[in-house]
Amino acid sequence: MAEESRSGSTLTVLVALGINLGIAAMKAVAGVVTGSAAMMSEAGHSVADTCTEVFLLTALRRSRRPADARHPFGYGKERYFWSLLAAISIFVSGAVFAFAEGVRTLAGPGAEQTRPLVGYVVLALAFGMEAVSWMRAMQQVRAEAAQDGESIIGHLRASDDPTVKTVLLEDSAALVGLLLAFAGLGLHQLTGSSVWDGIASLAIGALLAAVAYTMARANLGLLIGQQADRRLLSAVRRRLQEQPEVDFVVDVLSMNTGTDRVLFCARIDFSADLDSTELERAVVRIDSMLRAEFDELDEVFLEPVPRNDPELRARVLARYGRVL
Repeated sequence: MAEESRSGSTLTVLVALGINLGIAAMKAVAGVVTGSAAMMSEAGHSVADTCTEVFLLTALRRSRRPADARHPFGYGKERYFWSLLAAISIFVSGAVFAFAEGVRTLAGPGAEQTRPLVGYVVLALAFGMEAVSWMRAMQQVRAEAAQDGESIIGHLRASDDPTVKTVLLEDSAALVGLLLAFAGLGLHQLTGSSVWDGIASLAIGALLAAVAYTMARANLGLLIGQQADRRLLSAVRRRLQEQPEVDFVVDVLSMNTGTDRVLFCARIDFSADLDSTELERAVVRIDSMLRAEFDELDEVFLEPVPRNDPELRARVLARYGRVL
């Protein structure tokens, strides 16, 4: 199932890469022909999206490397690092360029619009191509959400896979950006004032800045050690509590070490009737059971502890505000 998800993510990114590369070239030509700042901003937008796809492909490839002595928990977090670079690329290559074009147009003497029909044709073609990429990303997100029994919005919020989320977000922004460019081009033609073109360019810049911030914020939590999905933790905790050797689950720690990969640690008060050999067998059995039932658990650590240890209790209270 994880392999299917990875293959689907790669295909989604490749589709977006090919489409954005073609769109960037068309917009750049149209921007030169029409003299439209909004069109040039959209060309910068597509260049930024193309760079984003390259970063995402790098993330997919490098994050699949197996664990080694230097990185015992694997390279899964590289996906979050390269996705963060993609967010920076969108801001630098897209938003800053669009803001510069908007300011240049508004502060300058006003550029004369030429051959606006070329711009309309290119925007229409770009909208159709972006819609294909958007539908591919939405199709995968919808399938993953249905598989997890979630709504699409809920899945996007909870997902630890930044690749498809990023493609869907940037494609959605691309469709909105094309509408803004169309409005700027049309109002410029109707009024004869390039102010509308400059305003559209600034709006595209603001849109890209918002997208970059959203992407960066999502990856920040995963990079610094975000805990696993709470539903997964609740299910694992219930299974632990159901085991005959377990008296009480004292503390649970987890961290996403990559997409669909979780580092899990549980501090458990085992039954006082167990001798050392029985305790070892119980730990091995429970470890195997959890790995078999929950595919996301990449590493499992079970630590026997007394339930009422005051130092441990204080640490749990400091972290969660209560004893779990």
